[in-house]
Amino acid sequence: MPLTRDGLRELLISTATFGVGGGAAVYSALAFSPRYWLLAAPLVIIWVFTLSFFRDPDRTVPAGAGLLVAPADGKVTEITPLDSYEGIDGPALRIGIFLSIFDVHINRSPCDGRVAQTNYQAGQFLDARHKDSGHRNEANTIIIEPQAGTKGPIVVRQVAGLIARRIVCHVGPGSMLRRGQQLGMIKFGSRTELIVPADGGFKAAVKVNDHVRAGTTVIMRVAGSAEE
Repeated sequence: MPLTRDGLRELLISTATFGVGGGAAVYSALAFSPRYWLLAAPLVIIWVFTLSFFRDPDRTVPAGAGLLVAPADGKVTEITPLDSYEGIDGPALRIGIFLSIFDVHINRSPCDGRVAQTNYQAGQFLDARHKDSGHRNEANTIIIEPQAGTKGPIVVRQVAGLIARRIVCHVGPGSMLRRGQQLGMIKFGSRTELIVPADGGFKAAVKVNDHVRAGTTVIMRVAGSAEE
């Protein structure tokens, strides 16, 4: 399984501590006493978990016009009409995705387009499932002007959670994006939101409690698009 370079620091620290320590404990258990398994097991589990958290699996991005793919792996926690949203002229529709510590945490672009703006917001670290986490937590907003034929802007918000304390974003104003392209990641448990104009013809292609995969799951469709 390939690993993301965004986790290089954490992977090196984990390997130098839990990996090396776990390996030494396994050797001691085999060479000296089975009692060392009590030490080896938790060290190896933590090391393997860290490796797993920063996994970067290949994704097959669906083709076709009028599709938006999920910007994150995780469980859909809300599909909410909004009276207004900053950066969108008029009502909007928001889909919120909760990422547990077991999900892949790499964020991806929902569509082809150009990054018009990014905005970082310092904030709190409420549990990402908290109803106020979306506007009170540390967050990074990516505003995308989609390719011709899709009404925008399309907004992706990376929201830190109770455990997550670092948001990584690799794109900035002027960056050209492809559907499913990596945008960055949120380290450990977190939340990602997708916000679109209500008058853009978008319909949710998922339901609350569905589990989605970034870059792979079609999360919204424009009415009249293929397989709509």
